[in-house]
Amino acid sequence: MTRTFALSALLAALAAPTLAQVPCGGSFGEFVAAMQAEAVAQGHDPAAARQFFARASQDPKVLRADRAQGVFQLPFTDFSRRLISQNRIDHGKANLEKHADTFARVQQTYGVSPGVLLAFWAFETDYGGFQGDFNTLNSLMTLSHDCRRPELFQPQVMAALTLYEMGDFDPATTGAWAGEVGMVQMLPQDILENGVDGDGDGLIALKTSVPDALMSGGAMLRALGWRPNEPWLQEIVVPEGLDWAETGLNHTKTATDWQALGVRGRNGPLLRPDLPASILLPQGRHGPAFLTYPNFAVFLEWNQSMVYVTTAAYFATELEGAPPYDPGTPDPALSGEQLMALQQKLSDRGYDVGGIDGILGERTREAVQAEQIRLGLPADAWPTADLLGRL
Repeated sequence: MTRTFALSALLAALAAPTLAQVPCGGSFGEFVAAMQAEAVAQGHDPAAARQFFARASQDPKVLRADRAQGVFQLPFTDFSRRLISQNRIDHGKANLEKHADTFARVQQTYGVSPGVLLAFWAFETDYGGFQGDFNTLNSLMTLSHDCRRPELFQPQVMAALTLYEMGDFDPATTGAWAGEVGMVQMLPQDILENGVDGDGDGLIALKTSVPDALMSGGAMLRALGWRPNEPWLQEIVVPEGLDWAETGLNHTKTATDWQALGVRGRNGPLLRPDLPASILLPQGRHGPAFLTYPNFAVFLEWNQSMVYVTTAAYFATELEGAPPYDPGTPDPALSGEQLMALQQKLSDRGYDVGGIDGILGERTREAVQAEQIRLGLPADAWPTADLLGRL
């Protein structure tokens, strides 16, 4: 897909802006022309920009995919059962053995444990089996024109143009609906900044080369703040008398302090008693329980969905030998409509819940916990019908 990047001066000159530069919405044809003009203003070659943007068209399927993410409304146990299968575990272990040398290089170079990349490789593309069939340029342009997140996607278009000028981006290439390409699904900016020639052939072929994809993925995780050779997640058992208001990603103690409160590893001792850690209860105090270490935050940098990230993080531990987690007996989950109603009530009370979308993200969880504390309920951040009724 793309060769090694020795053109640091070009990349610096054509560095993508951090904010959307072209007004979103309106006529798509006028938007394309405005993006082309903005590219030239940023220093891109006029002829290359003209050729690049001439290929762009709007794709309604991208917008439908962007708005149809109801799977993320599922509670953790249901979502994880969909993604974690014995087939994926077996294929993951086979790939770990087949590409052992590459995983060893990733760990030596970036400190990223094999299970972590295996989990993303599995969930993003089924180990490269299906990498997406959306035209990448059209996806990026459609999402740049749409007014939901233009500040995210317009810089990705300019990064793709930089790759095109270098001969490293084919406007006909395909990938995920949101513009990611390759076995571990990287956006153009990520490729520019973290692309690695893992097999030494002078190319960075993220769609066809396993060493390139895994080394690039490791480089990106390290750039996102991965702390070398540290854990990320561990299943735990929590005592019934724990102060639930101290749980959640916004509350941190050392693992030693948690241990003193009666927290223990479900399948062995706590991995790093010296590290700061938080207790994550994806479905409240009666459901699964995990201790998150600092590297868990990097999973959230890769993907913003809490349920996806928690599933990927635990799957990574399973691929390295952990047993399936204990699902417990959590209180029934709210439906998507009920959770949206709850989010609206919380928003009306001044909480920033990150959008009325029926998805239980971290900001919604923090708001739920605050209201549980106010109402004298067990503050485990799990929204229930009882809480909804009280509000």
